[in-house]
This record gives sequence, C-alpha cells and structure tokens, in this order.
Amino acid sequence: MLMRLISFLFVLTSTFTLLSQGSQLRAYLDTKQFYAPNEGNYLEVYFQFVGHSIRYLPVPEGLKGELAIRIELKKDNETILTDAYRLESPLMKDSIVEDFYDIKRIPIRPGEYTFSISLTDLNSENKPVNTSFPVTIEALESGVTASDIQTIEYAFPTEQVNGFTKSGYYMIPRLSTFYPKELKSIPVYLELYQTHQLTDTIFGVKQWISSTDTGKEIEEYTSYSKHKVGEVVPVLRNVNIANLTTGKYALNYSVISKNMAELVTQRYFFERSNDIEVSYDVETLVLDPTFQASLTTDSVSYFLESLIPISKPAEIKNILSVLKSKDEDRQRRHLQAFWSKTTPENPSESWIKYKMQVQLVERLYANNFQEGFETDRGRVYLQYGSPTNIIQREVSSTEYPYEIWQYNKIGQFSNRRFIFYNPDLVNNAYRLLHSDMLGELKNPAWPQMLNSRNSTKGNIDDPNSGVQEHWGGNSNDLFRQY
Repeated sequence: MLMRLISFLFVLTSTFTLLSQGSQLRAYLDTKQFYAPNEGNYLEVYFQFVGHSIRYLPVPEGLKGELAIRIELKKDNETILTDAYRLESPLMKDSIVEDFYDIKRIPIRPGEYTFSISLTDLNSENKPVNTSFPVTIEALESGVTASDIQTIEYAFPTEQVNGFTKSGYYMIPRLSTFYPKELKSIPVYLELYQTHQLTDTIFGVKQWISSTDTGKEIEEYTSYSKHKVGEVVPVLRNVNIANLTTGKYALNYSVISKNMAELVTQRYFFERSNDIEVSYDVETLVLDPTFQASLTTDSVSYFLESLIPISKPAEIKNILSVLKSKDEDRQRRHLQAFWSKTTPENPSESWIKYKMQVQLVERLYANNFQEGFETDRGRVYLQYGSPTNIIQREVSSTEYPYEIWQYNKIGQFSNRRFIFYNPDLVNNAYRLLHSDMLGELKNPAWPQMLNSRNSTKGNIDDPNSGVQEHWGGNSNDLFRQY
C-alpha cells in the first residue's frame, strides 16, 4: 500500500551570486498518490525551487525568475503523458529571495511507470537539469485504502480551489524528511477511502510512532480517534514531537474496525535531531553482582565505549564524559544503568548478548588503529545485527576490495543493503561506501569510487560516467540483485 517515496535534490555546482550567469538551478522533488471518486487515481508532484539558485531579471516592482518545466510519463517504454509549461517565480524584492513551490496533479491508472522531469532556467544559459525515476501507482478504488501521507510546512482553511488546496485547506508541502530540534511538530494530511463499505457507521484511526531500527512502538505517541464512515475521509493532524529524541522513526496511521482489526496502514519515515539530555540515576543504583562479574578491571572502559554504536547522540555525550573521568566505579554504574534503561526486563541477559557481539566484531573487523566496534562494519553489525547475506570480493583488477551486506529486515524496512570498500588495500580498514538504509551514507557516485583504481572521474551531473565495464566488475549487479 505504501507508494515508493521519491525525494530528489538537483544539486549541481557552486556558490551562488544573485543574477550571476553561472548559478545553477536547484530544486527538491517529491510525489504522493491520492484518489478521487468517479475520477480515479492521481499523482501529485511537488516542486520546491531553491530561491537563490534561480536567475532573476528586473521588473518594475522587483525581481522575477521564469522556469520551463517538462514532464514525461512512460509505461513499458511507451509515452503515456507529456506536459510542458512555464512557471514564473513570485515577485522578489530588494534581492531578498525565498524558496517557492509548484504542484502538478496528474490523473494516472495503477501500474509501474518511469517518470522524467526536465527543468530549465529561462533567464540563464545553463543546461536543463534532468532526472528520471520509477513510480508505482497502487489501486485505491476498491476496499478500504489510504492515500500517501503528505507532510506540510503550514496549512490554513480556505474556500479557494487550486493545486495547493484539498478538503478546504490551503497546504504548502514539506519535502524534507529531516526534523531538527527547532521543529516541535509534524503537520500531516492523508485521505482514507471507501470506509462507507464497512458495516458500521464509525471507524477508528490509530496514530503512532515507531523506531525504524527496532520496529517497536513508542507508546507515549500512540492515540486513537473515531470518524464517521465515508467515501473520502480527510485526516489533518499536527503531531507533537517536541520530546522525541534523536533517531529514525516512522509515523504510522491505521484504519481500525469495530473489532480492532487493522484494515490498512500507511507510514511516513523521518529523521529527528533532538539531543535531549539523558540522565541515569547511577548514585542510587544497586550493583548487580552477576552483571559486574562480567567486567574485568581492564575491560570496563573498553565495553563502555563499545556502547557508542547503539547509543543516541545525547547518550554518547554521557558515555564520553564518564570515560573522561577515568572513574572505574562510575563507568561500571553507567554500563549497568544503560542496560537497565534499555532493557529493564532483563538487563544482564541483554548485556551478555551484546558483549558477545562486541567480541565477535573485534575478532572480525579490528585493525591496527581501530577497535572492532569503531570500524564501519563493526558499527553496522552492532547497530543492525548480523546481515542475511554477505558478498565478498577481495581481488579485482579494477575494483577495490569490497563487501556487500544485505538485510532481509531492519526494523520496519525490508531488503536494505550496505557496501563497504578498502581503498587502502591494507589493515582490514573497510569503510562504508553507500547504503539504501534511512539515515546512512547515500553516495550516488559509489560505482565510480569503487572503480577508481583505473577509471576516469565522472562529472557532477553524472558521477559514474567514467566507470568502464570490465571482466569481473559486477559490483553494481551484485548490489541490486536482491
């Protein structure tokens, strides 16, 4: 039910100077799927144009930019839709420019498509910016279904009807999935369809937040609401995340029947940065002899530091502070307090299991200048567990040694991959090169970097243009085979 989320940033060169002929257009792009009774599915395409990346020309009241936008939709290599139009920027005054938005609604049938977009700054001599990506459109016309979750910068009631309005509200979309500590809430909008087919006159909606690393529900963010059934039921919420600590999360909505069955669930994945101070009551902590017996005097600091890969930033600050104190008793107490808070039902058992994992990554991944848990592979292993599959390539005439780790499941995510490589060729010092896991390193140029032993460099538009096909150079196929 969850449509593939496309979030694309056109990032090309350099420092911007207003009205400079050399500046390059930048824009953010996102898509969401909705449904209209008697009309069918439609795709909303959101553009956020970075204001200072556009070349403006003087007009009597200030400055204006003008863009050309071309959209093409293909299915099985057949062009289904082509649309081209011009878009004027809002009036900018006194060289103070802001980002601005555009929304395009496209009627579309369920299926697999390739979506292509070209953007041109008509006041600049720069080349158009182009991108293509796959889009999956799900059938929403039968049974109880839900739209994608649209996040919002702000919304207000209106009687206007245009591309920015739905259900009586004017809404500016939010395209970023990152929420810094300054943002205290997530405004969201979604639509629930065909609930009038239920036998009851009302239904429930469950709203909750879960950790994407563990998949566990965070109970204090769970709420329920009742709604009257209907062909289309809009849901507009402002989700308070003021006390949500740093991490990777999913905001979930489920339609609940009278007998508490979940009929459909929709999710929105996001990252939060909010380093709320973490405090442990170590002074009154009663030391557990079994727990403490697992720590020898010369290993306390090592194992306390080994908690960093599974700790949040605020917890890491505490760990570093305790390590700096060089107080063994304080370090022992902090270790036990960490596990008492993390797994209060059985902290000793959880700690022993983790200790065995730390010892394993030390044997496998430590090198001359890093402990096992300090390496990228060690950190990923401790944070996400043992991978489902590992592909190792130690020898290649063109590629650096590399490993591809594939996980069938990480929390709420399926089929996540990591690729590590060893550009130094010594010391077992593999580094994370690229991953498709939320919150991990995203590196579109990873094939070029992996092949850079004998490949020419690409360019900023196509970082992999210099990658040459060669015998045995199948890392791209191996990374995508799962």
